[in-house]
Amino acid sequence: MNKKTATEKIISMGTLVSILFIWIIVSALGLVDQNLVPNPKSVFVAFVDIMENGYKNFTLLEHLAESMKRLIIAFFFAAITAIPLGLASGYNSKIRAVFDPLIEFYRPLPPLAYYTLLVLWMGIENESKISLLFLACFAPAYISCVSAVIKIKEDYINSAYTVGANKLQIIRYVIFPACLPDIFTGLRTSLGVAYTTLVSAEMVAANSGIGWMVLDASRYLRSDIIFLGIIIMGITGILLDKGIQLIEHRFVPWKGKE
Repeated sequence: MNKKTATEKIISMGTLVSILFIWIIVSALGLVDQNLVPNPKSVFVAFVDIMENGYKNFTLLEHLAESMKRLIIAFFFAAITAIPLGLASGYNSKIRAVFDPLIEFYRPLPPLAYYTLLVLWMGIENESKISLLFLACFAPAYISCVSAVIKIKEDYINSAYTVGANKLQIIRYVIFPACLPDIFTGLRTSLGVAYTTLVSAEMVAANSGIGWMVLDASRYLRSDIIFLGIIIMGITGILLDKGIQLIEHRFVPWKGKE
């Protein structure tokens, strides 16, 4: 770890400590209603209670595991479909002309606008929830791949043609490696968008999941559980993103280097 990286980590830790300190001071002075912003102690007590006794028949780890299962399945299928389709669309304008209108149509739609349709078509079980998360993941990854291919300099492709490379070799040895940084950026964006959609996916006929737990707690004004769920979702989101970054550093070691 170089000096610059160590300094940045210290600054980041200082930011987190400052936020926690402000939260403690605001709660201790009673500047905000405890029903709106609980103190850190009550959030910790809620954490211990749910770990020991669970929430609505499920432990905290079971709620988290159910949400992660839905999220990871959707993310996996989005990645293995959006990446090849996005690369193909970027390389071939006719393929892009087929899929772009469909993706550009549904991409700006709020998830709840078409979630009811998914429930009608697939039922209220995990299939509709995973499908909603899949759609949330798919568009950012697809668009990143298309954009990555389009911005590749034609000189690179033409140079490969001059040494006898065919189209398949160009995609494998020129286009795909050049697009890897943008692919991983798209995957990180997809994961973030899917996580923000998680609560929507768990709104209908669910009885488990970290998003459902936060939503259910809001009905009873349990702000301590709401804060706990938000903190857990934030931490797990960071860990998932860091996981993608570790894979990126393994397969794209040249990113950010001259």
